[in-house]
Amino acid sequence: MNSAKAPSHVAPAAPGLLAAKLLSPMMPSRGTAPVVLAGLLAVAVAVAFADSSIVVLALPELYTELDTTIPGVSFVVTSYNLVVAVGAFVLLPLTRRFDARRLLLVGLLVFGGASIGCAASDTLELLITFRAIQGLGAVLLLIGSLPVLIALLGDTRRGIALWTLAGTLGAALGPALGGALTQAFDWRSIFIVQAPIAFLALLATLQRHQQAITLAEPTNRATPAPAANTALGLLFGALVGALFLGVLLLVAVWGLSPIAGAAVVSALPIGTLGARFLSQQVSPRLGTICGAVLLALGLAGLALLPSTQIVYAALALGLCGVGLGLAVPALSDASISVEHGIVRSSAWSIGSRHVGLVAALVLIAPLLAWELERGGQQATLAGTAEILDAPVPLTQKVPLALDLRDEFERTPRGQVPDLDAAFANNVSDDAPGIAALQESLLGTIEDVMTRSFRSSFALAGLFSLLAIMPMAFVTYVRRRDTA
Repeated sequence: MNSAKAPSHVAPAAPGLLAAKLLSPMMPSRGTAPVVLAGLLAVAVAVAFADSSIVVLALPELYTELDTTIPGVSFVVTSYNLVVAVGAFVLLPLTRRFDARRLLLVGLLVFGGASIGCAASDTLELLITFRAIQGLGAVLLLIGSLPVLIALLGDTRRGIALWTLAGTLGAALGPALGGALTQAFDWRSIFIVQAPIAFLALLATLQRHQQAITLAEPTNRATPAPAANTALGLLFGALVGALFLGVLLLVAVWGLSPIAGAAVVSALPIGTLGARFLSQQVSPRLGTICGAVLLALGLAGLALLPSTQIVYAALALGLCGVGLGLAVPALSDASISVEHGIVRSSAWSIGSRHVGLVAALVLIAPLLAWELERGGQQATLAGTAEILDAPVPLTQKVPLALDLRDEFERTPRGQVPDLDAAFANNVSDDAPGIAALQESLLGTIEDVMTRSFRSSFALAGLFSLLAIMPMAFVTYVRRRDTA
């Protein structure tokens, strides 16, 4: 495809025509503006990117309801990202001549159906299975959506800009959106709302395009934009620190509710939106380098939190969001190459991001597990010492310390034990100074557990700093959305 305009259309697709006739009573009128239809599809793209992290704030609720382990429930996140990463590269040999519209339709159907399956799951195994299927639908959706957006808007530049913006904001909004839905309803609502979004995007695709959209991909088989894709993979690996570690710290250690956690994490997309103005003022190369540095600084801020400091955590996440907003759109833009084929280069871009996410999860998860194990032991010792020094009768101190130890052993790694149970069994509520002791003990445990996240945040920050090196070799093409 050598033109900067929309791809040419070929013969009508009969299945699409039949489906359009059957669904026509529910579809928008034929006069619906292409930009509105493109907006509906962009929302589906944003949701597919958001699904990489949308369930993080719901993990504690999933852990309790499905009666599983922390590693088991974390695979609800990993399975989706793993399938998207593998699927993007498996599809690469099929992009020589590509019916993007048909691929998009299949992707939307699979994604929407799997979302319903996730919402209906009553076991962890079933949920993970549907999450993997949802990942398959997502990769088909993401790869097929870019050519369709270009066709809807009639311009390659605007289509790429909208696809890039949807992906960046979706990735940033994921945890906050999931937390708000979990608090307002429950974890199943996260998946329930995704089905109608996919359905509306499906209707929009059917309503506007009765024909296949096929891009004649170039014969150039070289890896498209290797430097930009490497940098994207490393940056998305760094985002594990903000999107996963930061959220787990807020909910599991600091005990924030999903809605409170969502409010704090919303600093991330706010920072991402704010960065759009800054990106207009600097060159793409300077913007990406500054973005990687700011993301690393935000992760360093999270690593150095001395205790439960919600305001500081929000500021650090906001800094991560600014870094994300400066670096990812420019790199995404550079990774989509007309020379190597829109479809083929978008598959590389999608695959590289999710490979970075999965690689970071694989490296960070065992490090965090080890640090939390050690942190739990340190918190037990620190809590016991504080109890023994407290002005409480010795006959109450020893049983209280032993019950605290038992609570730590029963509590999943990374979570603060239930102090109320230990105190209720051994100390009367009207005992002098008992409220102050319990509050002080909780603060001590939270401080120790917070410090257990430091190495993992530092490793995520290292991913961001490493991304600076390939940025020096990226050929940037500035594209602006003029819609």
